[in-house]
Amino acid sequence: MEPRNPLLDRFVLSLARSRNPRVAFVGTASGDSPLYAARFLRAFRRFRCRPSVLSLFQPPPGDLGDFVRAQDVLYVGGGNTRNLLVLWRDRGLDRLLRAAWRDDAVLAGISAGSICWFEEGLSDSVKAGTLRPLPCLGFLPGSNCPHYDGEPLRRPLYRRLVGSGRMLPGLAADDGAALLFRGRAFERAVSSRPAARAYGVERIDGKVLESEILPDYLG
Repeated sequence: MEPRNPLLDRFVLSLARSRNPRVAFVGTASGDSPLYAARFLRAFRRFRCRPSVLSLFQPPPGDLGDFVRAQDVLYVGGGNTRNLLVLWRDRGLDRLLRAAWRDDAVLAGISAGSICWFEEGLSDSVKAGTLRPLPCLGFLPGSNCPHYDGEPLRRPLYRRLVGSGRMLPGLAADDGAALLFRGRAFERAVSSRPAARAYGVERIDGKVLESEILPDYLG
C-alpha cells in the first residue's frame, strides 16, 4: 500500500529466521494478478531477500508443500478474502500455511492478508459494496478490521458489530499500522506512519469499549 515507504516491509523481513530470507508473495485474493505480483517483486528486490510468487493459478513446479516449507516469509496480498479462503481450502494451502507457521515461518499480509488469519474479519468480499463479518482461518483469536481510518464505514460498523455481539472482540488497525503476534499472543503494534494507530475493540456489560494501542513508529 506504500510503495515509497518501505518501513513495514523491512520490519517483516527483520522477523525472518534467515538473514537472506526466502519471501513468497501469495496473491490469491487478487486472482493472482500479474501486475500485483510484479509490483511486489520490484519492491522486494531492493532488499536482502529472495522474493518469489506463489500462484495457485500457475503453481510453482514440483510439490506445493515443498515450496511452502522452503519459505521464511509468506506475504499475502489484498483483494477478495472469501475467494482466498475457498481456494486455499480447496488446494490444501491453508494446512500448508499452518504447518509453515508452526515451523517459525513469518505469515504476513495486508487487508485480506491480515483478515484471513483471524477467527473473523470485517470484509466486503461476501457481498460487493457491503461490509459483513466473515469467518476466517482461526490461526489467531478474535476478529480483525483493517483500514480503520482509510474507509469511513469501517470504524462505526466494527464497533457496532462487536458491541452487539455479532462479531468477536478483536483488533483494528489504521492504514500504516501492523499487528505483531508471537504464536497466538498479540505482542505489539508497529507503524510506518507517525499518526497511525491500532485499537482493541471489545464488549463489556453490553457496550463496546475501544482502547487505543500506540504503535512503535518504525521511522
